[in-house]
Amino acid sequence: MTIKEQARAMKADSFLAMATTLKTRNLALEAIAKALDDNRTEIIKENQIDLEIAKEEKLAGPLLGRLEFDNKKIDGVITGIHDLIGLPDPIGKKLLEKELDEGLCLVRQSCPIGVIGVIFESRPDALIQISTLCLKSGNCAILKGGHEALHTNRILFRLVHDAAVKAGLPENWLFLAEARSEINELLDCHDYVDLLIPRGSNQFVQYIMNNTKIPVMGHADGICHCYVDQDADLAKAVKVVLDSKTQATSVCNATETLLVHRKILSSFLPMMKEAFDEKKVEIRGTKEIQAVIDCLPASEEDWSTEYLDLIISVKAVEDVDEAIKHINHFGSHHTDAIITENDATAEHFMNLVDSAGVYHNASTRFADGYRYGFGAEVGISTSKLHARGPVGLEGLCTYKYKLYGHDHIVADYATGVKSFHFKEL
Repeated sequence: MTIKEQARAMKADSFLAMATTLKTRNLALEAIAKALDDNRTEIIKENQIDLEIAKEEKLAGPLLGRLEFDNKKIDGVITGIHDLIGLPDPIGKKLLEKELDEGLCLVRQSCPIGVIGVIFESRPDALIQISTLCLKSGNCAILKGGHEALHTNRILFRLVHDAAVKAGLPENWLFLAEARSEINELLDCHDYVDLLIPRGSNQFVQYIMNNTKIPVMGHADGICHCYVDQDADLAKAVKVVLDSKTQATSVCNATETLLVHRKILSSFLPMMKEAFDEKKVEIRGTKEIQAVIDCLPASEEDWSTEYLDLIISVKAVEDVDEAIKHINHFGSHHTDAIITENDATAEHFMNLVDSAGVYHNASTRFADGYRYGFGAEVGISTSKLHARGPVGLEGLCTYKYKLYGHDHIVADYATGVKSFHFKEL
């Protein structure tokens, strides 16, 4: 079956998926969690095959870490599934209820998007998070993971798909595309696929956006910033910046550029460098930064680079407004943080920085659906339409208008026989 044929079948089944009850969807999630727990040995065995191939192909260390799917990560996704079960039903929520006239009531109600195509990186846990979020939100999903995780994704797909079908989901609720050539086939499925969510490099996401008629949601870059203000608690700043850069490096919410108020360079930078040196972080700074600490020179290109590695660019700024200007110009509108004890400065920063996430005295690594209590995420959106930031259950729903009347007709209102009175209910 071609991708287009599969998408057509999935579109037909999507209306059945939309109609499933919360009980059925939660039972399916419980069955998935049990299947993962019962098949740990087989999952890890398949993951070892992927890891060995990746090592032979000399995959970078951070990417190997993301590819590994051990018992700890299996525990993590199972916990995530149980958290997802505990979340309320995102389908059928009344978002608006208004009486247009006596006996004529308008309701805006949440509903699934339909068929979602998700192209994601070589992270097996992403397959679990994406498929279970789509299931809970009543959507069908076409998945395309990185080739490095082929064997792991294959067994995870089988376990997730089969467990859910046995619990009452339609047969075509989930499909795994494996060949790279299938990506272009997927891009041509605008009659059957309602939304695409690509996760990957800027170049890859731009390619997706430029080669399909299907709406695309996601982000192309994760160029995140920390700005340390003149009124920052320096020990607190070192702690937050270090976590933002080193808690995980090959992730979109890791900080790539550090901006420091000019008045605290001599007091803050030596402390920060000592912490970075312990974590083996390469610092690239302007001449002004190099005059205070020993580091490599930064180029103009560094300000718009997503390193995904233990590298950070550092620049001095005159004040919070210069920091805001730099972030809005060079950033990717993902997540940016200010470290300061001045609440007014923090609020000014958070109001003017044009990003999906703006933080005060908190690590940029918090930009995550699980950490937001969304039950994981299918990705992070820097778009301003539909969904923004970590995309969880609500981001996988749209809405429809339901109008309830009693032989109401527009002619009566056009001729003045009746009139609207618009009353919020």
